[in-house]
Amino acid sequence: MKEEISFFEKVYKVVRRVPYGRVTTYGAVADYLDLGSARMVGWAMNKSFGEDKAVPAHRVVNRKGELTGRNHFSSPTMMQELLENEGIVIQKNTVQQFEKLFWNPSQEL
Repeated sequence: MKEEISFFEKVYKVVRRVPYGRVTTYGAVADYLDLGSARMVGWAMNKSFGEDKAVPAHRVVNRKGELTGRNHFSSPTMMQELLENEGIVIQKNTVQQFEKLFWNPSQEL
């Protein structure tokens, strides 16, 4: 009998493929997985903390490029620091050149 992959693992599998130095959105992941709900992807990202799942949750932002998930990291600045370590410029909690850095799983996978 084939084991069914969980909703969380489906989301994590996509997010693990976001390239270094790029970002995607909750909605883009939801659209790719045909979930219809960016909030469900956000919920999965919130649950990715605390366990060693190697999920680069810092690369998932909202549709405007804003770091709305930043409060779920170990410090309020951790998400920004991780993105900046990848060369991404952040100003006022927003990814600069968002359109250029946006990675769309529906087009890339």
